[in-house]
Amino acid sequence: MRMKGRAQRAAQWLAAIGALAALTTAANRAWADFGLDDVAARAEHLAKQPFQDSKDKVPEWMLNMSYDQWRDIRFRTDKSLWRMDHLPFEAQFFHLGLYYARPVAVNVVDGTSIQHVPFSTDMFDYGKNTFAAAIPDDIGWAGFRLHYPIKNARYKDEVVVFLGASYFRALGRDQIYGLSARGLALDTVEPSGEEFPYFTEFWLVKPAANAKSLVVYALLDSRRVTGAYRFVVTPGAQTKVEVDSRLFFRDTVARVGIAPLTSMFFHGENTSRWFDDFRPEVHDSDGLLIFSSGGEWLWRPLDNPTSLQVSAFQLHDPQGFGLIQRDRDYEHYQDLEAHSELRPSAWIVPTDGWGAGDVELVELPTDTDIHDNIVAFWRPLSAPKEGDKLRFAYTLYWYGDDATRPPGGRVIATRRDRAASGTYRFVVDFGGKKLESLPGARPVRAVVTVASGAESAALIEQQVVKNPVNQTWRLTFQVQPKSTGPIELRAFLADDEETLSETWSNVVLQ
Repeated sequence: MRMKGRAQRAAQWLAAIGALAALTTAANRAWADFGLDDVAARAEHLAKQPFQDSKDKVPEWMLNMSYDQWRDIRFRTDKSLWRMDHLPFEAQFFHLGLYYARPVAVNVVDGTSIQHVPFSTDMFDYGKNTFAAAIPDDIGWAGFRLHYPIKNARYKDEVVVFLGASYFRALGRDQIYGLSARGLALDTVEPSGEEFPYFTEFWLVKPAANAKSLVVYALLDSRRVTGAYRFVVTPGAQTKVEVDSRLFFRDTVARVGIAPLTSMFFHGENTSRWFDDFRPEVHDSDGLLIFSSGGEWLWRPLDNPTSLQVSAFQLHDPQGFGLIQRDRDYEHYQDLEAHSELRPSAWIVPTDGWGAGDVELVELPTDTDIHDNIVAFWRPLSAPKEGDKLRFAYTLYWYGDDATRPPGGRVIATRRDRAASGTYRFVVDFGGKKLESLPGARPVRAVVTVASGAESAALIEQQVVKNPVNQTWRLTFQVQPKSTGPIELRAFLADDEETLSETWSNVVLQ
């Protein structure tokens, strides 16, 4: 009987071990298969719960530290994630405080487990600050940055940053940071006020020893929406960020902005200045570029208006849009600190059809260059309602210049003035390798239209000439206002055989 009991207990023990092994294998397989579906399940569950703001988790004194105090807190690079593994990617972290009031959790997915990355004051050098001992244990992070040897194999450059709300920004091999992207924009410029969703948790997938890309998952939350995101970051001359997002709405939103970009435009050659500045131009982006499904490339120069200006470009299934820093000439900026000529452009290519909607451009007036006053995003035709689920995927390119965007002639400068009679004169220069190679005798003509209608303004003069100094083509035309409303203008170059340039678009607010 005793032997039989021992045999039974042994069998039970072996069965328990087998069951535990099976559970462990299943768990490991689950971790190995961790992906967007898992984050989306969390986001969908979260959307059914009341919104819980995490801002009160950070002590008030940390939010009241000065800018110099926060800047004096530096991450110890020897503590970089994956530094000891000698992998191509490394991650470094940002400290909470000042502007960064909501903690984010960071996890590592390594194929067999998911490990939480705990906050520790040991990972930072606090400089002259003396408050490290007062910081709560594992309070969380403000954000993180990824490093990769984008220029040479000996040094890992910073290539992308996730920091603040749902903001992230990246750069190509030869750029410095400029404009930012966001996970989502809600009710931008609505009278009710803008709502800023924020990433609350990240999962970094540990890269292989020869990895060229890194996968990041993120959970987004706010009062009216939750979301799950997958980012695939591939650094290079053009750094590519593939984005797949799933959104779950707690409540109706009047204006949702998909793939939002945020930039700064203080003044350029097209700005009517009301201030002094030794710099000829100051901006991180100088135009909005759109590629429609019909094959048209459209360029809208940015401006610093005297009042809020919102422009909508109606499209169906856009092929691409972005905020572009087209002017790469240092002489046009004369800024040895900002180096605006090195700021990246950001170009968005939808992965699949986005349907009907519009690309919206928001231009806010500013009297300084420290504010991001330019926003661009895709707005679907139908506003999301409570319980709606949406999915948008796109690829975001960060780069210096690309001759294929657009492949033909492009606007390189826009200038205007106004006569005493009230007539507006526009001078638009077009360049591009193919266009500049055309002889001056070529019958190049301009197609100029008053898009807002003949009742708003009359086109009274136009001419196109080749500039013998730099081989570009100059379009000059004048319009006479007939009313006090906005004047929408469009123009492009063509000859008898083909369209030679993108379409220039502009608006006059009277």
